[in-house]
Amino acid sequence: MIKMQEPEKIFETRELNVNMGPQHPATHGVLRVVLDLDGETIVRLTPYVGYLHRGIEKLGENLSYFQALPLTDRMDYVSAMSNNIGYCVAVEKLYGIEAPPRAKFIRTIVGELSRISNHLLWLATHALDIGAMTVFLYCFREREWILELFEMICGARLTVTYPRVGGVRNDISQEFIDHLVKFLAEFPSRILEYETLIDQNRIWLKRTVGIGVISAEEAINWGMTGPTLRGSGIPYDIRKFMPYDAYDQVEFEVPIGTAGDTYDRYRCRMLELRQSVKIIRQCLEKLPAGPVMADAPKFVLPPKDKMLIITHPVNEIAYFIDEKACKGCGMCLRACPAKAITGEKKKPHKIDQSLCLQCATCFVTCKFKALKIIPGGKGQPEEKLVELSAQPVADEFKKAQEALVAHFDFIKKGPKVPEGEVYVATEVPKGELGFYFVSDGTHKPYRMRVRSPSFIHAGCLERLCKGHLVADVIANIGTIDIVLGECDR
Repeated sequence: MIKMQEPEKIFETRELNVNMGPQHPATHGVLRVVLDLDGETIVRLTPYVGYLHRGIEKLGENLSYFQALPLTDRMDYVSAMSNNIGYCVAVEKLYGIEAPPRAKFIRTIVGELSRISNHLLWLATHALDIGAMTVFLYCFREREWILELFEMICGARLTVTYPRVGGVRNDISQEFIDHLVKFLAEFPSRILEYETLIDQNRIWLKRTVGIGVISAEEAINWGMTGPTLRGSGIPYDIRKFMPYDAYDQVEFEVPIGTAGDTYDRYRCRMLELRQSVKIIRQCLEKLPAGPVMADAPKFVLPPKDKMLIITHPVNEIAYFIDEKACKGCGMCLRACPAKAITGEKKKPHKIDQSLCLQCATCFVTCKFKALKIIPGGKGQPEEKLVELSAQPVADEFKKAQEALVAHFDFIKKGPKVPEGEVYVATEVPKGELGFYFVSDGTHKPYRMRVRSPSFIHAGCLERLCKGHLVADVIANIGTIDIVLGECDR
């Protein structure tokens, strides 16, 4: 009997280690994912975050509560308005003040607009990642409409800083309301267009149904919130359980899923678009008259009416340094954002009028009163500015200068608050955004901590992806809707 010789092993089968990111276009930011693969099946997935870490929490601890507000725009820049609202509600609780009713309704309106804008960008990118190009273009059409509404209300489109501690920056106009009513009338039909394109599309169903399944119990244990949690059947929504602003005065439903997969999470967000429209309509119907800032002079920013002749002058002003009063300390030079001030140490400085932004930073920084604000001085030669600076200052203009300095000083130093700690959570489009403050009795927080939904959800990626194919990683990153600016902070 002839014994067969065993063939020599040429190839050795082993797991393959692959890097996805940190610049992969489907990772929604600078996210690095390391995959251990058996063929195309994921055995292990390790997310690495921190590439966009900017130290926002530590920055907040070194600024007054007013100064730190714009930092929240830069976390989840897709829904900056919602971040602002969360921060303001937390600081208001720490201060022990409450926004007036009209401000609460306005904040609820812009918060829901921010939710719609966020979900549109999510749907556009999620669909594009999976292979649906048309939906991307349709969603950006309506998102642009919302950004124009934001620009109408506050002059900014993305990083808005419109909500304020104690209310909102300014009231809404009738023009804004008219455009918003038109948007609300048109938008539901646009949602149907998105659903017609992908709801029953067989490729979309194949890429989402049964992908990234997580049970309700596991979702809770992982700390999931928002639509990512509600897709697993848990009707937890902070707007219902711990209402803030005007959410306790409007009626809405909390959409939930049953299967806990990518498709159910998609359906939850689509239904949320309709609920946001319903909330905004009720807010417009019930919008009360009254002020938009709390009557608490110790804790809220003073009105800018008294300084309008400087900040919004009829005759263009010029900033001029009096050489006799200037000590050459360099404080204005370092403070100028436009680098318009030049000069050597201990020698009089000068302002380049062509570079000056007229932001008044130098004026409020100077301790020696060497900075002069000259009405009608814009474009005048140096000799003329010297002559104009010697003329007496009108009482109205002097009061405006004092108000300007007081305003800057109030923002920089801020009110002192009692010692204590507070945690406040709000329902942002991605889930539960929480702000935790520890106050030591000064004008800035001793400790500031942000509970970021994107950070929590990024940690769940391995659980969602394990056992699936490489292509499903993209669908799972899209379904948790993370923004790395908020995740890394």
